[in-house]
Amino acid sequence: MTRIEREHAGKGTRSEICAVDLFCGAGGLTHGLERAGIDVRLGVDIDPACEYPFTVNNSANFLLKSVEDLKAGDLERVFRKNCLRLLAGCAPCQTFSTYNQRATPDDKRWWLLLQFARLVEEISPELVTMENVPRLRDQGVFEEFLGVLHDANYHVHIEIVKCEEYGIPQRRQRLVLLASQLGSIRLLSPSEFGAERVTVRESIADLPPLRAGETDGEDPLHQASNLSDLNRKRIEASKPGGTWRDWQKTLVAECHKKKTGKTYPSVYGRMCWDEPAPTITTQFFGFGNGRFGHPAQDRAISLREGAILQSFPRDYEFSPPGRPIYKKAVGRMIGNAVPPRLGEVIGLSIIHHVERWTESLASITSANLGTTAMERDMEREVLKKDGHLPKELRGRLEAPSANGTVGRV
Repeated sequence: MTRIEREHAGKGTRSEICAVDLFCGAGGLTHGLERAGIDVRLGVDIDPACEYPFTVNNSANFLLKSVEDLKAGDLERVFRKNCLRLLAGCAPCQTFSTYNQRATPDDKRWWLLLQFARLVEEISPELVTMENVPRLRDQGVFEEFLGVLHDANYHVHIEIVKCEEYGIPQRRQRLVLLASQLGSIRLLSPSEFGAERVTVRESIADLPPLRAGETDGEDPLHQASNLSDLNRKRIEASKPGGTWRDWQKTLVAECHKKKTGKTYPSVYGRMCWDEPAPTITTQFFGFGNGRFGHPAQDRAISLREGAILQSFPRDYEFSPPGRPIYKKAVGRMIGNAVPPRLGEVIGLSIIHHVERWTESLASITSANLGTTAMERDMEREVLKKDGHLPKELRGRLEAPSANGTVGRV
């Protein structure tokens, strides 16, 4: 799929797919789905801080509610009649992440995925998608989720995605699940999406320079955390792609002098200009939290730079104008987000799937099979699928053919 084709792929299908985004956060997945051409109707999250960025940057409404407390009726009234319904979401992934060394089977977040599964069972949407960390694939709760989909006769596709291959300027691996009641479904390849690799330099080099602790006068999100005198010396001694092992011994933290600390060489590191960034975590704005040092300036990357490396647009708003910006809250929203560009890949993959399904139904129309009243009635019931057949195909089903019979889709 060329870039031009990608830009126009969703235009004829937008009105036929409507979505609800569970665990929507600041709206990364929704933003990507909308950019692809999918009509996202609602985002659901328990974090009130997410309401502003979700609603101001996207067309969908926001519902402040725990997914555990959601009922099928809460969502069914949101979906438009005669649309193909997509239930999307990314259950909180910190429990499954390799960065979390303290997760236990008792962590409540393990079971939020089963709340997603419950809603799939109750609503039976035609389409389902989920994004999470690769480690989820090895958990029993994921097997339970898959069991629900298979029992409901969904076609399921699972893929571990390297985000940098889709033009997202960071090394980030994600598990993407696509499921459909319509037929086989898959994720578009990087070449089909028209992706090119993007570096840190291409993404943020033209932003105004900052000192540690400084905020840009035009963009309040472009602000850098302050540094202690010791950390200032450490970043001055750091080189792009290097580690704290390059420093003189007086700068090395005591924890890194122990055997257990030697396995974390990337902390207190600088990014490299001509490579993708490391995975953007919720703590990316702190120099000591990973390889989050700016490649050239003596500071950690700013909140805006982290958002850009997550593929958010440069004007994406996370806090109301004039309000204080709390780094931890905004950093959490950015680091936890589905990269919008990955959301766009997912959306276009779903649109591609629906277009192929639509074409297969149209080909049956051209064959003009089934001429008896009983056959037509049976076929009509199957193809209408409880009223969720796309509008233009439903019209063909009702329209009389040239010989006076009702045509089949």
